[in-house]
Amino acid sequence: MRGSVFVGTSLDGFIARANGALDFLPDDPEPHGFEEFLASVDALVWGRNTYDVVQEFGTWFYGEKPVFVLSSRDLKEPPAGAVVTRMSGSPADVVSALEERGIDHIYVDGGDTIQQFIRAGFIQRLIITRIPVLIGSGIPLFGALDHDIALTHVATRHYRSGLVQSEYQIES
Repeated sequence: MRGSVFVGTSLDGFIARANGALDFLPDDPEPHGFEEFLASVDALVWGRNTYDVVQEFGTWFYGEKPVFVLSSRDLKEPPAGAVVTRMSGSPADVVSALEERGIDHIYVDGGDTIQQFIRAGFIQRLIITRIPVLIGSGIPLFGALDHDIALTHVATRHYRSGLVQSEYQIES
């Protein structure tokens, strides 16, 4: 199973404000590769908070791509046409269950979920878009680690809006 992350952060490393708000993300019409990235994955694995925040967008950007939400509680009703399944368990349990369904490449999103999957060794690719704003506090992209995780830089792209996107492979 391959695991990838495609995420935006403030320049100081936060993926959302402490309350989950994403109001610092720009409404930038310039393409940043998300559609191509989404087409490359078989399914999405989100934390519960990410699912709740995405539902507030009003638009479901993921079509019929299966979304697996990690939660022990019932989920809000998904938007029409969305394919959403609640799951729980460790990253290893989730990966095993998804492999049994024939899923080969997952897009992992949500602060705690990303951190858990990185610590468990299930993320191989990181695409991080830095937004030129400092928000001072919030939900960090990365958390505590038991050991260093070496990365190999693949590419960096910059956009007219000031966004800078870097891609890394996690060394095994």
